[in-house]
Amino acid sequence: MTDLTVKSPETPHTPDGRVVPGASGAPGVFGGPGSHGGGWPGRLRHELRAIHALVYRDLLRLAGQRTHTALMLLHPMLYLLILGGGLAALIPRSSLGVGYQTYLFPGMLMMTVQTPAIMVGIRLITDRQSGYLRELLMAPVSRATLLLGHCVGGTMTAAAQGAVLLGLAGTVGLPYDPLLLVLLLAGMVLASFTITALALALAVTLRRAETFHTLLGLIMMPLLFLSGGFFPLHTLPGWAHTLAAANPLAYAVDLLRRCITHLVPDQQAATGIAWAGRQPPLPLEAGLLLTTGLLALLWAARRFNRPE
Repeated sequence: MTDLTVKSPETPHTPDGRVVPGASGAPGVFGGPGSHGGGWPGRLRHELRAIHALVYRDLLRLAGQRTHTALMLLHPMLYLLILGGGLAALIPRSSLGVGYQTYLFPGMLMMTVQTPAIMVGIRLITDRQSGYLRELLMAPVSRATLLLGHCVGGTMTAAAQGAVLLGLAGTVGLPYDPLLLVLLLAGMVLASFTITALALALAVTLRRAETFHTLLGLIMMPLLFLSGGFFPLHTLPGWAHTLAAANPLAYAVDLLRRCITHLVPDQQAATGIAWAGRQPPLPLEAGLLLTTGLLALLWAARRFNRPE
C-alpha cells in the first residue's frame, strides 16, 4: 500500500517518518501542542498540574495511613488531657489568666501540626535515596514547582491533622464559635506552611535521613519549649527571651492564643512574645511568620535547583 503520510516542512520528523514528540505543531508529552501546551498559559497549566499531583499524593497518604495519623494525634491529646489536667490542679488560674488546659491548647495545636510538617523534609530525603525524586525531576516542570508541591501538600496534611484537635476545644473551656475555629485553623495553616518550608530548607542541604532526625532532635524540642506553649515566656531567664523572640513557633503559638483572647474575653491568657515590654501587633506576627516561610522556601528552591 502506498504511504500517503505528508511530512510538513515545519514539523520535524524522525528518519522513519514519525513526528518528533514535543516539536512545534506536534502533540506534547501531556497532549496539546508542544511540550508546554503552547506558551505561558500552557506551561502554567503543567506547573499547576504537577503541584496538584504532589498534593493529591500527600492527601492519599494521609487517608491511607489512618493508624499512623491516629498515633501522631494521640501524643498531643495525651499532653492536653493528662498532663494539662494534672497540672491544672497545681498551677493557679491567677498566674496564667486562664486554666492551664486552656493555656496549653494553642501549644498542643502547634505540636499537632509540627510533626506532619517536618515529615515532608524526611520524605524528600527518602525520595532522593530511593530514586523516586530522580524520576520526578524528569517531569517537564521546574524544580521549584516540585518543591512548592511538596510544601503545599505538607501544609494541607498538617493543617488537616490540627483541625481534628480543634474538636477538643470544648473540653478545655473554649466555645465552638465558628469565627474562633476559622481563625485558629487559619493560624495553623500559616504555621504549617512556615514549618514545612523550614523543614524543606533543611532537607535540601542534607543527604541522610539519620542526620535529619538527629538535627531535629537537637533543635525542635528546645524551639517548642521556647514557644510559650507550655509556660509563659516571661518566666524564662533573660537570655532565653532573645532566643524566644527569634523562634517562629513562639509567634505561631502567640498568634493562636491571642485569637482566643480577642474572641473569648474571659480567657485573658498571659502574654507571649514581647518586644521591649510590648506585644507586637497581630498582623505583624502573621506577616513575620509568612515572610519566614517564604524566605525559607525561596532559599530551598535555589538550593534544589542545583544538579543532583
